[in-house]
Amino acid sequence: MRSVGTLTRADLADTINRKVGLSRSESLDMVESVLAHMCEAMSNGENVKISGFGSFVLRDKQERMGRNPKTGVEVAITPRRVMTFRASQLLKDRIAKGG
Repeated sequence: MRSVGTLTRADLADTINRKVGLSRSESLDMVESVLAHMCEAMSNGENVKISGFGSFVLRDKQERMGRNPKTGVEVAITPRRVMTFRASQLLKDRIAKGG
């Protein structure tokens, strides 16, 4: 299966421009505003859920022992916060159908 491309901020702004009728700069400002709001929420420890699309979930991982795959030497992996994405069932269904 091949990837056909990458959806960019400019692509999102262009879609808003065509479908909503905002100017290109207003459309780009809207995209930037939404992304900034999402980033701000996650940096404050909040999860972000977009109904029908999916959830960006934050998890705090504890310190643990890992192994360097090249040398096999055990090393301590520091505690960290990670973000995962869980697709909604609606999105999974659309992807499975190919569109």
